Amino acid sequence: MSDNEREMNALEKLLYASLPREEVRDWIHAYSSPYQELMAYYRCAMMQVVTKFNVLNEEFSLSYDRNPIESIKSRLKSPMSILEKLERRGLKPSLETVEENINDIAGVRVICSYVSDIYMLADAFSRQDDVHVLLVKDYIRQPKENGYRSYHQIAQIPIFLHDQKKFMKVEVQFRTISMDWWASLEHNISYKKSPENHPEMFRELRECADIGASLDERMARLQLLRASLDGKGTAAH
Repeated sequence: MSDNEREMNALEKLLYASLPREEVRDWIHAYSSPYQELMAYYRCAMMQVVTKFNVLNEEFSLSYDRNPIESIKSRLKSPMSILEKLERRGLKPSLETVEENINDIAGVRVICSYVSDIYMLADAFSRQDDVHVLLVKDYIRQPKENGYRSYHQIAQIPIFLHDQKKFMKVEVQFRTISMDWWASLEHNISYKKSPENHPEMFRELRECADIGASLDERMARLQLLRASLDGKGTAAH
C-alpha cells in the first residue's frame, strides 16, 4: 500500500467517525484525488528544503572543517492531525482551508551542534532568494513555560512542476541535540497528559530543559576554547 493510500484510508476512517455518512461520501468524492495531489506538493517542498540544508552543511564543512548539522528529519502531517487541528480552530474541512490556515503540514527539523549554528543556518536559509520567511518563533530566547526550546520558521518556497510554479509552506524547526532529546522524551512522557496539571511532572520537565540549555552553553564554550587553541574560526562564532 502506498503512502497516499494509507493517508486516504486513515482520512476516511476519521471522517466516518466525525461526519454523517453522506457528507463523508461527498467529501471523498470531491477531495480524494486533489488531497493526494496537495500532499504530493508538500512532499516536494520538503525535499527541496532538505536539499537546501544538505547543501549548506556541505558548504560549511568545506569552509570551516566541521558540519553544523547533525541530522535532518522531515515529516508530513497525518490526515487525522490535520482534521483535528481544523476542528480545534472551528474551521470546515476543505483543501482551501487546509492550505491557507495550516502552516505545519510539511515539517523539516534541523538538528544542530550548537545554538549559534541554529541562528547561522536560519539566517543563511532565509537569505536565499527563493525562500520567503512568513513567520518566526524563537523559543530559544523565549522558551515555552514547560521549558521547550526550538527556533521555528514558516517558510514559503516554490516548487517547479511540469506546467507551473507553485508556492508551498514548510515549517522548519531548528534544535540542538539536547533540545531535540528533551522534546522527544517530553512528548513521550506527556502524551495524552497535561504536565501543567501535575506540578511535580511539570517542575521536573522544566528543570531537565534548563539542564539541557546549560549543557548547550558549556559545550559552546568548549568549542570556542578548541577553536582558539587551534587558531581557527568556526562557522558559528
